Amino acid sequence: MKKKNFLQRTIIIVLITLAGFYIVIGPRRRPTLHDFSWSGIKAALATNIHLGLDLKGGSHLVMRVKTDEVLKNLTLADAVAIEKAVKDDALPLKEVKAETTGNYRIVLETTDPSKLTEIEESAKKKLGVDLSVWNSSVSGNTIVWTLPAAAQGSLAEQATEQAQRIIESRLDSVGVAEPLVQRHGSQASHQILVQMPGIHDPERVKQLLKAESKLELVHVVSPPQTSGPVQTYNTEEEAKASLGATVPTNRRVLPYSEHDEPTTAGGQAATDAAQKQKKWAVVESPAVVDGSELRSATAVQAQGGGDTYSISFALKPVGSQKFGAWTAANINEYMGVVLNDEVKSIAYIKSQISDSGEISGRFTKQSADDLALTLRSGALPAPIEYMEERTVGASLGDDSIRSGVRASLVGLVLVVLFMLVYYRGSGVNAVVALLLNMILMLAGLVLFQATLTLPGIAGIILTIGMAVDSNVLIFERIREELRTGKTIPSAIEQGFARAFVTIIDTHVTTTVSSLFLFLFGTGPLKGFAVTLVMGLLINLFSAVYVSRTIFMWELSRKRKMESLSI
Repeated sequence: MKKKNFLQRTIIIVLITLAGFYIVIGPRRRPTLHDFSWSGIKAALATNIHLGLDLKGGSHLVMRVKTDEVLKNLTLADAVAIEKAVKDDALPLKEVKAETTGNYRIVLETTDPSKLTEIEESAKKKLGVDLSVWNSSVSGNTIVWTLPAAAQGSLAEQATEQAQRIIESRLDSVGVAEPLVQRHGSQASHQILVQMPGIHDPERVKQLLKAESKLELVHVVSPPQTSGPVQTYNTEEEAKASLGATVPTNRRVLPYSEHDEPTTAGGQAATDAAQKQKKWAVVESPAVVDGSELRSATAVQAQGGGDTYSISFALKPVGSQKFGAWTAANINEYMGVVLNDEVKSIAYIKSQISDSGEISGRFTKQSADDLALTLRSGALPAPIEYMEERTVGASLGDDSIRSGVRASLVGLVLVVLFMLVYYRGSGVNAVVALLLNMILMLAGLVLFQATLTLPGIAGIILTIGMAVDSNVLIFERIREELRTGKTIPSAIEQGFARAFVTIIDTHVTTTVSSLFLFLFGTGPLKGFAVTLVMGLLINLFSAVYVSRTIFMWELSRKRKMESLSI
């Protein structure tokens, strides 16, 4: 029975060891002799293990989300929606004002105070849950909606989390390997930390992260006409003058790059044409469809070939249905494609348009690809600004690696010497378990695609000490049992059984503290916690299971063992 148990344990250990070796240095092709040389092993480690910013070099960015812009835009949009709801229900209205400096308020005045209740109900019906974040108060002929501090904080936090997700998506799309994106500083600071290992010139990435991608399809206001160029204006003041010098809340005056010929929409929202000169256009607010309804965006070569590109986009089913219904009801009107508050193209609607469109312009391939990428990832809920930027050179990373590896090897050699001198033959047992611990730990880093950092190397070094500590506990227990006169097999059995409880106790407490470091610590602390916890779990296998099996092998060699080298 014991021989069968020993055989099973040996097979398990051999299979796990071979699997660990393959994961760490196993190439993704047919192996050669070079793969098992020292240079081949180093190359495989560099390929298979992801290095952090402090080891590989790269860029470190800290950015802040301008959450005040979110609150400002929400106030302006809800003011427009309230005004439209009241006018649609033909209720008496004097004016609606949005206040976005200091406090965020919407002030509505009516010419008939007796209708205030109906006006408030009309606004609630139109905005629904969107109006629930506001506190309303009625006085005289005025209703005031105020955004409370708690709602401001919640909306700002949501905007920061959304910005973090979009930044992660953009980094993944542009091919940055193993980026770190996490919150930075206090929660109220609304800052995001981005680390990009291997990126030493981050300018393009910075522009992609910061780039807005606010896409809107809008109704362009123009005098009634059957066809021909849309009504545009040479200056912004001229456009505002057409609205009576004051721009109402349901209108916007936006810059527009005029085209040589009127754009015709028959299946796409715009066609490519040469830019002539910048003018101004008046559009309705809010937009018919915005970027949240976007399904896809792709850079395509413009008609006629050449080096000019445009962006073809398609809408989601809900947006497509909304857009199709609007264009069907507005034939012989004008529709504009607005990108980041600039009219890129204007289409004369001859027939219903369903789900596709095109943003024309003189885009290069890279600029078109970048714009399509930002459109696909979604618009940032608010602009971002860079607070801090650092570049870690690759040479500094190499120095860190050399120092970390040197420290690990020195520590390993000293521990091995101590175990062999102090515990003699049994020290070999501990050394085998320790080396296996190191191999399996590296395999764990590769298998779980963890990023190795300088604090992570510190965790590995600490794990070496913890692994040796487990063997010391077992060996000292065996010594105590031998001093009481027990036989060698009995002393080994009792030594492992009694030391196991202490080993579990120390490992559990250390693991719990490491989990707290991982949950509440920053990047370096998390790297330390990951390697430490991984090493502790592997140590339970190597220091207890493997070491016990080696002792079983020693006992199986002799019918009656007279002495034990320990």
